[in-house]
Amino acid sequence: MAIEAHATARFVRTSAQKAGLVLDLIRGRDINHALATLRFARKAIAKDIEKVLRSAIANAQNKDGFSGDVDRLYVAACFANQGPSQKRIRPAPMGRAFRVVKRTAHLTVKVAERPGVARAAAGTSETGGEQRPRRKGAAPKKKPAAARARKEAKA
Repeated sequence: MAIEAHATARFVRTSAQKAGLVLDLIRGRDINHALATLRFARKAIAKDIEKVLRSAIANAQNKDGFSGDVDRLYVAACFANQGPSQKRIRPAPMGRAFRVVKRTAHLTVKVAERPGVARAAAGTSETGGEQRPRRKGAAPKKKPAAARARKEAKA
């Protein structure tokens, strides 16, 4: 049976929407690619998400029944829930006041072990989880039959 583990960071000082943008980058990836993505992401929240991911990996290693192969782990799920918001008052012109909402988020990362997959010699798994899908329109397009017939008629 595959091992699953999770870690949560609560009351992180960012909005759940901003954290969700970075979490979308790592969802479904193996942990080595996820850590590399977070290391070079240009968002401040990526550092906090990296800490949570490393904690989830450590939690998986300490579970009974873990195979010991960290390379078989992948990010099974990750999400950011909205935490409590701090309301503050900012003075505004002519005696008015504007409300400033300082949002917080709860970050959760779940890792799981890929079931029974042996590592290939090239360093990628046989499931193809690390490989990116081919870009749409990357294959050469075939010409319509009418265009081919006109070209053959000229020759």
